Amino acid sequence: MNFGTTEILLIVAVLFLLFGASRLPQLAKSLGQSRKAFKEGMREAEEEESQQKMASAPAAPQINQMSDEALAEEMRRRAEANQS
Repeated sequence: MNFGTTEILLIVAVLFLLFGASRLPQLAKSLGQSRKAFKEGMREAEEEESQQKMASAPAAPQINQMSDEALAEEMRRRAEANQS
């Protein structure tokens, strides 16, 4: 959807008629603040989602709670993962 010069001038003229010249800067400022708040909320939601994903990831087994065979198997698995 591309707007030409005529369409933009018509929109600006209608805005002047509806809100008046004194209210347009306030309207633009509130629109900018709303946009900034929306972006901040989206960023926070993405951070929260990534933190939840990290928290739900399986924890690495504790070495002191593993048998020797399980420890050797875990070392082999990690070595294979590093080679891939």
